[in-house]
Amino acid sequence: MSTVTLPTVTLAAPAAESRPTDPNRLVRFAVQADADPGTLPRVLELFAKRGLVPLSLNSRLLGETLTVEVEMTGMVAAESNHVGNCLRQIPMVLTVAVTERTVPLDLPAAAE
Repeated sequence: MSTVTLPTVTLAAPAAESRPTDPNRLVRFAVQADADPGTLPRVLELFAKRGLVPLSLNSRLLGETLTVEVEMTGMVAAESNHVGNCLRQIPMVLTVAVTERTVPLDLPAAAE
């Protein structure tokens, strides 16, 4: 009987967060789009591919229009402006409004 030795794989720890953040900044993206099954995944993809998890997400269908509201904390202005512009490039998106406000570090942003 022969013995086979398999190589050992060592996994490295994930790299530290390298993107700039602003923990006091809350950004709300309000998207109006055609009611299409692909709209919501396309909107969320822009956050997911950046490793971002929304603080809140609300989607509502009114007739032929889908309204999606996404709230994020920690995004710097350049990043939220870029995401807003990317949202406007989605074919079924009609309008995008990006608003921001400052929230205290010691209070949850959703509590206001």
